[in-house]
Amino acid sequence: MGYVNRSETLQRFQDLIQENMGKTLSYMPKEFNEEQRYALELFKKRIFLEEVIEEAVAFNRKVIFNETKPSLKLTTTAEELIEVFKLRSQVYFEMGFHKTFPDLIEGLNFDVFDKTSAIVFYQKETEVTGTCRLIFDSPNELPLEHYYGLNEIRDEYKLIGEISRNTVKYRGQGLGLEFRYLMRGMCKLVLDNEMGLAVSVIKKENFKMFSKFGKVEILEELEEYGGLDDQFIVVSYNPVLVTKFLKKAFLS
Repeated sequence: MGYVNRSETLQRFQDLIQENMGKTLSYMPKEFNEEQRYALELFKKRIFLEEVIEEAVAFNRKVIFNETKPSLKLTTTAEELIEVFKLRSQVYFEMGFHKTFPDLIEGLNFDVFDKTSAIVFYQKETEVTGTCRLIFDSPNELPLEHYYGLNEIRDEYKLIGEISRNTVKYRGQGLGLEFRYLMRGMCKLVLDNEMGLAVSVIKKENFKMFSKFGKVEILEELEEYGGLDDQFIVVSYNPVLVTKFLKKAFLS
C-alpha cells in the first residue's frame, strides 16, 4: 500500500480541506453541498490515516524489541498496520466496544496515539489474530488520563506507558495462545525499552489473572468508562518484579 510520506504535504492537505469544510455553493442543491461536505470529511480522515501510518511505522522501527518467536511481531510496514486496524474494528464491533472506541474510517480502528505506540501483533499462519499496543508517554496525555491523573507517577518514574487496544479475534475460556503471546510482547517491550511503569484500564473481573504477571496494583476503581456496562479499574504494572509464573508461562 502506498502512502504520502511527507509531513509537510499532509499538513497542506489538512489545511486545504479545513478551509473548504464550511463552504457551500449557493446555486447548487442542498443535497450536493451535503455530499461535498461528506466527501471532504472522508478525505480528511484518509489524510489522517496516511499520517498515522507514516509516523507509526517510523516510531516502531526505532523501538527495541528483542523477540525470537516468529509469530509475534512489531508492526513495521503500512500493510501490517492496516491488518491491525481491521482486526480492532472487527473485534470491537463484535464485543460492543465500537461506540466507546469508534472507527475513524469504517472497518479501520486507529487514533492519534498509534503514532507513539509500539504495536505488536500475533500472526497465525497468514492471519493476524491478536494485537496490543504500548503507548509511550509524550507531551499529549495518555488515554486513561481522562479518568485518572498520572502526574505523580511521572514524577517518580523516568518513563511510563499505557497498555491498550488488547484485541484477540478468537476468544475462548482461559488464557488463549494469542493472549499469552501479546502479554509476552508487552512485558518485553517494557523491559527492553527501560520503561519504569506501565498503566492500563482493565475489567475488574480480570485483575486476578493480570496479577500473575508481576507487581500489579489497583490505582483506581472507575465508576464509568466510556459508557461500557462492566466494572473497570486502573492498574499499574512494575516490569522489574516479574513473577515465576510469568517467566515460565510467557517469557520462556
